[in-house]
Amino acid sequence: MRRKIMAFALVIVLFVGGIPAVSGCAKKTEQTMKTETVIEDMPGWMLHADDEVTLDWYVNYSWFVTSWGGNLVSDTITEETGVSVNFITPLGNEQEKLDSLIASDSLPDIITLGWWETQVSEMISKEMVYALNELADEYDPYFYEVSDPEVVRWYTQEDGNIYGYPNSSYTPTDLETYDNIPANQTFLVRKDIYEAIGSPDMTTKEGFYKAVLKAKEMFPEIDGEPLIPIGAHVFNEEGCVSFDQYLQNFLAIPHEVDGKFYDRNTDPEYLEWLKVFRALGEEGCLAPDIFVDTRTQMSEKLAKGRYFCMLYQRTDMADQQKILYDRDPNSIYIAVDGPKNSKGDDPELPSTGITGWTITLISKNCKRPDRAIEFLDYLMSEHGQMITYLGVEGITYDIIDGQVVVKEEVKQILNTDRMTYDQMYGADDAYWMLQNNVMQQQWNVGLEEPLKQMAEWTYPYTRYLGQYELHNMDSLELAEKKTRLDKLWGMTLKKLLLAESDEEFDEIVENFKKQRVNLDFDRMMEEYTRLMNENKQKLGMDE
Repeated sequence: MRRKIMAFALVIVLFVGGIPAVSGCAKKTEQTMKTETVIEDMPGWMLHADDEVTLDWYVNYSWFVTSWGGNLVSDTITEETGVSVNFITPLGNEQEKLDSLIASDSLPDIITLGWWETQVSEMISKEMVYALNELADEYDPYFYEVSDPEVVRWYTQEDGNIYGYPNSSYTPTDLETYDNIPANQTFLVRKDIYEAIGSPDMTTKEGFYKAVLKAKEMFPEIDGEPLIPIGAHVFNEEGCVSFDQYLQNFLAIPHEVDGKFYDRNTDPEYLEWLKVFRALGEEGCLAPDIFVDTRTQMSEKLAKGRYFCMLYQRTDMADQQKILYDRDPNSIYIAVDGPKNSKGDDPELPSTGITGWTITLISKNCKRPDRAIEFLDYLMSEHGQMITYLGVEGITYDIIDGQVVVKEEVKQILNTDRMTYDQMYGADDAYWMLQNNVMQQQWNVGLEEPLKQMAEWTYPYTRYLGQYELHNMDSLELAEKKTRLDKLWGMTLKKLLLAESDEEFDEIVENFKKQRVNLDFDRMMEEYTRLMNENKQKLGMDE
């Protein structure tokens, strides 16, 4: 990039120096052709900073409240690219909002949503979004320099086009290269309560059960409010990841058996552990809050330290952890060994796969698709990543002896008041939509407490499991049936946890198995196996 900036500067000098005018039909001079070649080789954002434009960017998460403009990072990016952003987020149900935008053909310029959402394939099949490679070919070939070839190959559809680009993407090669890639899933306990009840072994069903009951008995209240013995991610129509995917990963439930995609939701070991949670619910340890709270409400309770233990994504509670640490370092959450299977196997916690976390697309309603692709390319570039991660040199950090050193006053605000930090600086991936964790490794300033222990605890258990992240259903019909199956499981999981007895629990399981037969479950499992094998082939894992 430095060479290209110097080349661009040379172009300016040449123009200032005076290149001979060329008449309309005259042959171009050799110097003019060289100049055009240099300009064509420049990243688009370097050429159009004076052409100011505002792009509407829909982010499909109601909890995302960071605005654009007024902080160091967004103002710097706007100054360098000429692009301002108007973020749009749903006020209520994300799926309903996005479905409404699709149905009314009113998608904003840019859309970011989870890669697994069925609306991704719907928008592509209905030709509502641009192919990024076609925009790159027409407006900004720089896309091919800043995108990862493995990721592009992964996301390329059968028609040869790529329609969206992910964030937080890891490839199998990355896991082989680095030994400090953390998983996000953790079993967390409140440190002071855990130590007060004797730091018990919570890996067995009996040990877990007794520990939760003892915590509830010894600490019925936290600062005058009831203790919530077991916390979890929010419940939605498809269930709750804490009580299905995360618990299954801690129990090392396989994703495939004998070359076929495995039905983890009815695995005997997993169901036996769900019965433990059901039994704890009978003892008042599954507070009604966990079934109805939004993420905002959970965040408020986390900041007060009201939960004893939880299967949770550590990054989702980082800001609340800092609040607890600032108030009382003993009241923070720490990662410890959680539920294990009957063999005592280590958990298998996934890194983010090659699919990443979210995917960003450009709508065909986009008023300036040329500027949109240039803007995405800027954010994906090393320069853009450095700004979104670190901020601006000399203001938020310095480079001393070749190492990035965050300024102490900036670090202090980051570690104590994330809201103020975002309002002032907006770095540390406040704008995470295209963050590249692998690229940012080179500037990694290292986590500090109270976040360090949670991340480092996961290192030995992190696995690449991206081959089991399934998308690209064979048909819209199957995608719709998957949605119905997922909703059936969501209703069933809640019923299982609230069952009044183990016998009722077993009846609910059997009823679930019967109901899903009517939704072509066997055919869906065949499709899952096909997609799994397709993923393995694309990742070079096929035997």
